[in-house]
Amino acid sequence: MEFLHRRITGWFAETARDLPWRDPGCGAWGVLVSEIMLQQTPVVRVLPVWEEWLKRWPTPAGLAAEPAGEAVRNWGRLGYPRRALRLHAAATAIVENHNGRVPDTYTELLALPGVGSYTAAAVAAFAYGRRETVVDTNIRRVHARLVAGAALPAPALTAAEMRLAASLLPDDDAASVRWNAAVMELGALVCTARAPKCADCPVKDSCAWRAAGEPPPSYVPKGQAWHGTDRQVRGAVMAVLRLADAPVPAEMFLQPPADLGFAPEGIGVPLAALHRLNSAPEQLERAMSGLLTDGLAEIHDGGYRLPA
Repeated sequence: MEFLHRRITGWFAETARDLPWRDPGCGAWGVLVSEIMLQQTPVVRVLPVWEEWLKRWPTPAGLAAEPAGEAVRNWGRLGYPRRALRLHAAATAIVENHNGRVPDTYTELLALPGVGSYTAAAVAAFAYGRRETVVDTNIRRVHARLVAGAALPAPALTAAEMRLAASLLPDDDAASVRWNAAVMELGALVCTARAPKCADCPVKDSCAWRAAGEPPPSYVPKGQAWHGTDRQVRGAVMAVLRLADAPVPAEMFLQPPADLGFAPEGIGVPLAALHRLNSAPEQLERAMSGLLTDGLAEIHDGGYRLPA
């Protein structure tokens, strides 16, 4: 066990990416924002949005003081914009219940709106140096190959995986934080899902999966479709709402601007992109209804806008 700890954390010390939320001066708020933004979103897309977000809202109080719609607007094209609403709700709870300071224990973090067990553990570990079992997709994949000899972890997190992760965690607080970060980085950069760079792995000689002859996965991971889906239409509608400075009438979404006889100021480009999808009216109406249900849009003065 100590051999794995030494090899992987040593590799991390030499090769870790220089990410702003890893800076000791970042603070717990910056770590929390990064963890929520990084869910199902690659670092390269998160970085510019994270930097702008922290410039505008360097504290939870700053975000909580603004309408939830501003969080959605500044979420940009990161995808899954409900995360912006959750982050706004978490900021509000931090202000109301924790005097504006991100709580420092797993239990208190888990009680924040939109914060699950992974995020609570990650913030407690990476922002406050707590010894927590942090298990994301990258860590699960490294553990599956290195210890269990499987090409991929189970489709959903299991209790056995959590027990394995806990058993691998160093006893020392600081060492456990380095271990969590190092294994996560190894999974992100080397032990990747589709094309692992085994030659670059610091523990390749101890890998159970390689020792077993690199057996194929027991299932085929399902990719998420995008083109032609309700998610694509929702994203196109959100692009219009983010640029709108007034409620957008429903007919603008349902009919191309040329049919309406005028060019809408400020939102013409995303509106044209929406209509190029040629979505069926029922799909568009379904997507817009879903945005209302999820709290990402609201009806005001007969039109659609971001939540106030």
